[in-house]
Amino acid sequence: MEDEELKQLPFPFKTKNLMSETDFMVTDCNREAFQMVEQWPYWPESGLVIYGPEGCGKSHLAHMFADKVRCSAEIQTKQISILNAEQIKMRNVQRIADENICLAVENLSVKADNEALFHLFNIYNNEQGRYILWTAPTAPNYMHFSLKDLQSRLNMLPCIAIKEPDDKMMQMLIVKLFNDRQLLISPEILDYIVVKARRSFSYVSRLVAEIDDISLAYQSAVNYFVVNKAIDILREQDDKQLDLFDEW
Repeated sequence: MEDEELKQLPFPFKTKNLMSETDFMVTDCNREAFQMVEQWPYWPESGLVIYGPEGCGKSHLAHMFADKVRCSAEIQTKQISILNAEQIKMRNVQRIADENICLAVENLSVKADNEALFHLFNIYNNEQGRYILWTAPTAPNYMHFSLKDLQSRLNMLPCIAIKEPDDKMMQMLIVKLFNDRQLLISPEILDYIVVKARRSFSYVSRLVAEIDDISLAYQSAVNYFVVNKAIDILREQDDKQLDLFDEW
């Protein structure tokens, strides 16, 4: 196949994102985080922090936690919300606490309202049977919250890391992402992608999306040419971003 102008522009179809427990793929890189969510409500503290790189499954675990709360026999009030940390403000923190017996707070960040998060933490920490699952890109003790009391509270919570994917996770993740897009790949192409791809959840997701676009544009099956072209495109994109950063 000649490397020519793409003849067909792909439409940006949305892929299905499954968030149930049976859809969560477990390997050594995320086993501890999965097991801790499974062990709820028998946590050592009223909260838990799960942190890791983009695309590693933190949101999936937050949805699993929410499902466990809604199906729990241990608590009568089933209400639980999944919120972004930056949605929580002093003007709504009490209402959020009143309406939710448990919470999943995603994307914990120093940019969030520190005072509101501190108030929320204390409400759930001081009342038995209330829990918060926090997700974050890194452990709280590596963050620098302006409110030191919030920093110290978060530092007390159990923190579990999800690491970048191992080989087994790479294989499972690639197959899942292709299945989500209703694409078939041969075992040889799967092995080739595992060898060539960067060990990163976000990179693999970008790579499969690029492979899908290229195969649609060329009206081709997923083959070595398509995979290599996708890898080259991502390399060019990443190099361009690095150049822009260097110029800045």
